Amino acid sequence: MRFSRLILVAATCAGLAACGDTTGEQAILGGGAGAVGAAVLNADPLFGAAVGAAGNVLYCKTQNTCN
Repeated sequence: MRFSRLILVAATCAGLAACGDTTGEQAILGGGAGAVGAAVLNADPLFGAAVGAAGNVLYCKTQNTCN
């Protein structure tokens, strides 16, 4: 059980590190990763999705490595 949680957390981090080509894609990728991360941690998935979407869009817009 602990190993599968570690895999899900790693996948969530990888999803948050991915930028989409448009703002919508960035929000969807971040929101999905945030929802999964919240579900793994037994937190509110809607709150996790909102934080993940906002965080990924903010990160992608401020970094030169993203579109």
